[in-house]
Formats: sequence, C-alpha cells, structure tokens
Amino acid sequence: MTTTEKPTLPRHVHTLVVGAGFGGIGLAAALLREDPRADLLVIDRADDVGGTWRDNTYPGCACDVPSALYSYSFAPEPDWRYAYGRQPEIHAYLRRVADETGVTSRTVLGCELLDAQWDEDARHWRVRTGAGTLTATVLVAATGALSAPRLPDVPGLEKFRGVMFHSAQWNHDHDLSGRRVAVVGTGASAIQFVPEIVDRVEHLTLFQRTAAWVLPKHDRPISRLERALFRALPVTQKVMRGAVYAQKEGYVVGMAHHLWLLRLFQRHAEAYLREQVPDDTLRAALTPKFTITCKRILLSNDWLRTLTRPDVTVVASGLTAVTETGAVDDAGVEHPVDTIVFATGFSPTEPPVARHIRGADGSTLAEHWAGSPSAHLGTTVHGFPNLFLMYGPNTNLGHSSIVYMLESQAAYIADALRVMAAEGVSTVEVTASAQRRYNAGLDPQLARTVWNAGGCDSWYLDHRGRNSVMWPTYTWRFRRRTRRFDVENYRLGSIGSADPAAAEAHA
Repeated sequence: MTTTEKPTLPRHVHTLVVGAGFGGIGLAAALLREDPRADLLVIDRADDVGGTWRDNTYPGCACDVPSALYSYSFAPEPDWRYAYGRQPEIHAYLRRVADETGVTSRTVLGCELLDAQWDEDARHWRVRTGAGTLTATVLVAATGALSAPRLPDVPGLEKFRGVMFHSAQWNHDHDLSGRRVAVVGTGASAIQFVPEIVDRVEHLTLFQRTAAWVLPKHDRPISRLERALFRALPVTQKVMRGAVYAQKEGYVVGMAHHLWLLRLFQRHAEAYLREQVPDDTLRAALTPKFTITCKRILLSNDWLRTLTRPDVTVVASGLTAVTETGAVDDAGVEHPVDTIVFATGFSPTEPPVARHIRGADGSTLAEHWAGSPSAHLGTTVHGFPNLFLMYGPNTNLGHSSIVYMLESQAAYIADALRVMAAEGVSTVEVTASAQRRYNAGLDPQLARTVWNAGGCDSWYLDHRGRNSVMWPTYTWRFRRRTRRFDVENYRLGSIGSADPAAAEAHA
C-alpha cells in the first residue's frame, strides 16, 4: 500500500510488527513461512520498505559487511554485483524478499507508531498510529538501532544562512558544485560520501573529533561466471557464506578474549596510514589514540588519500559553534562554509521508539531504561508483557553481520508465539530475576572486551558508562541461546487470570 491511499487498519491483529527493515521483514517472513495465514501486520512510517537501506541514500552508500553474509540465509541472492553491496541493490533485495515472502501484502506504509499502551485488563496492546488505532496481542518493535539521526548540540545552528543536513537525510536537491562544505564526523558514512563529493566542491573542511582506524576495503565486482555458478549450484554460495562467517567470527578472538592479538592488526592499519598519508603532521592527526576495533574499523580505499588533497582541510577537533557563514572549531577559529553535512551518527542507547511504548505500570520504555537499555536476550523486557524487540540492547556487533543476529531473534520470537498457542496463554513476560541474571552475566564479559577496555569513547557506552549495545562474544553463542523460547524464564498469563506469580516476577 502506498501513502497516496489512506491506509486501512484492522481493529485487532494478533502480531503487530513496527518497522519494515531487515528485522521486521525477516521476522514477518519467518512467521509466514510457518503459517501463511498468520494474523500478522507490519507497519512503517515511510512510503517504502527497506529501513536504513531505504533512508540512507548519500553518495557512495554501501555496506561494510560482505554481501554473502549481509543477507538472509533463507533468501540467498546469486546476483550481487559487488563483494560489498551498494545501497540501491540492498534496498532492491529487501523489496524483492518482502514481495516473494508475502510480507509486502501484510504491510501498511505511511503508518507511524505514535503510542502503544499495554492494557493489563484486556491483556493486549492499545496502539495509536498516524493512520488510526488498533489493538494487538503481541507487539514487536523492529525499528532498528540506527534509525534516528543525531545532530550535535552546538550553539548557532539556527543562525546558519547556508544549507545543512544529516547524511542519513541527504539533500539531493542541493547542488554541491563550487560549495565550501563542512563535514562533521568521521564515521562509516563520512568515509563513503566524502571521496564521492570532493571533486565537486570548492573546498571541504572535515571536523574530526576522534580519528578512526582505517583498513583497505577488499571490494571487487562479482563476475558473470561466478553469478551463473551461484544460480546453477546454490551450494557454492552457501559455502562462500560459511567461509565469510568463519572469518568474521575469528575476529572475536582478539576483540573479546585475547586483546594482545590486536597489536598485530593495528600494525597493519598503521602501515596503511603511512602508505596513504606521507605528511607527518597530518598523519599524526589521523592516528587514533585507542586500540584498534574499540570503535568499528572503517574500510575504504580512498578516504585517507582524499584527506591529503590541497582542497581538503582536516580540523582535528569537534564543531563547537556555528555562525551565519561559518563553522567554529575548538580553538575558536571560524571556517567559512555555505554547506554543513552532519555525519554524526545515531542514538542507539536512546531509541526514539522507546518513548512511545508504555508498559504495565504506565511508564514508557525510555523512562524504564533511564538512558541505559537492558533486556533479556536483547529481546524482552520485564514490565512490558508481549513486547519483543528486534536489534535490542546488547545485540550489536563489531565484527560480523547484524542479519545473523536478527534471524536468531526471529526464530526466538516465532518459538515464543508457538509456546503461547500451545499453552493457550495470552501473555508472556520475562521475570525480573531472569532479566537481571542475564545482564549480570553480560557485563563482566563486556568489561574484558576491546569495546570497554580499548581506551575509546564510543556510542557503545551509555550515559552510565555501561556497554548496553554490544554482544560480547561469538554470534553462534547468541544463536544457541535463542534457538528455543526459554519459557522457564517467563510468567505466563491468560485473560481473566489472577497473578499468582507476581511475587516471583519481581523477585
């Protein structure tokens, strides 16, 4: 359904999935494979499916995980054109999967979640959207961790007379030819679009608050012969996927268990930096002061070389203020610019959807978390019955494909719904003790990882200093934990039932 039509919502649906990106499509497809007649609805605020791969259209947008692994295991794509997928083909892939699995016909677009309140008496969710209201037995928040662009809080933004926008909301109507452009941030998006736009602009000023470790991206076109082989013998693509997966899992040895091994990895990055940046002063500014992989490694073949150009200025500081015609650095120097592009990332520890979901006591998920998200298996939260999260707390990765984690969560949620049907219950809620035990096991593991002990200040750490974002070890361990719904850690209920387990739930 397109937003040119007025969306029509049912009065009630058993399973309501919010978000039609990799998580939402993957879960809906799993549920429909099990039961093509499942009482299921997916809603999304945008006018198309695709999530982050629909929204991010900046020049050069691509994935930094090989396509062989950054795709659903149940929907192999033999016709990837490159080893690392570009945004248009990843978006097209998600559209195709949604169509072929029947998810598209169960999706209402242009339908933004405004509020969801758990009704304890009726034992269901009361949901208000931009297209109307409905109730749902089960609510799944699949809005992703990287869906809300974050702008820095600096004085003077409202005074700027030029054009400014976030890289995740690229202004394609603004011609950058001959412009003096400031780019704020040096993360995964900046390293892709800066080399793409630099030939068009008059001058580019890069505000770098923190330098990042960079390695070459071993990208290449996938030949017609290879694609034909994948189509004729699908097992060959499975073998390639398995090989990429095994290689990525190997990184965990250094990242989470033997940090001393990262010194060898870091020497490789230092050699690459010396090769690309001959100037000692600039190279010093571009050398990170933290252990490699503490922040996600950036993969690029032209980023460092681009920063050596005479029409590029690297400012080794953050943006401290904006004037009518310029951007001011930490030293108080104003750099004249007429365009500002913010490549400042997102807010994964404060996901916007959490402000719109109210649990049994009436508090929002954001209030419940108080800036430090936690969940059982990154999927369920005590006090929020029949709520499941996709890409929830502590499910992010620094080495592999998030799609693998999302498929693991989808299997877990599907099994939870099977248990509800088999047991004839209307509600499942993780107990407080089970959630505490799970997170008490995560935190010591994370303390030993490079993400906590590598000396960087990253978006993995919330305002309490807790790592509420990363999964601390091998992804196969998460899959093993989510292979079945651990009903023993949940309180089951039905409409009209008393609450005999309330004491244990709050123990």
